[in-house]
Amino acid sequence: MPRTRIFSGSFFEENIGYARAVVDGDWIFVSGTTGFDYRAGTISDDVVEQTRQCVANIRAAMEEAGFSLADTVRVRYLFPDPDDFEPCWPVLRESFGPAAPAATMMAARLADPRMKVEIEVTGKRQA
Repeated sequence: MPRTRIFSGSFFEENIGYARAVVDGDWIFVSGTTGFDYRAGTISDDVVEQTRQCVANIRAAMEEAGFSLADTVRVRYLFPDPDDFEPCWPVLRESFGPAAPAATMMAARLADPRMKVEIEVTGKRQA
């Protein structure tokens, strides 16, 4: 089965040279995804809204490739401010809780100071 790449039109994908997601067989690897609304070219100042947009961006890439959030087996959350993690729990639980993936939260500075959260997902198509 050929490797497939999914692009969202993000400024960063084009300028850095990567795909939003790569599908290899039954696996999907979704790049670190931030809360930018790629169509509007905007990003909210609110971390919970950014988290919702992250999930929407991830869901769109996964669905374009024939996957769903339920196929998530691994998720990594990156927050510049670790205190922003807990307010996002309800969105994360709603989005990824049904899949109950392995998960890690890390505090790290992100590429753009407007970014308050970045989420990376690995998924496997369910048999």
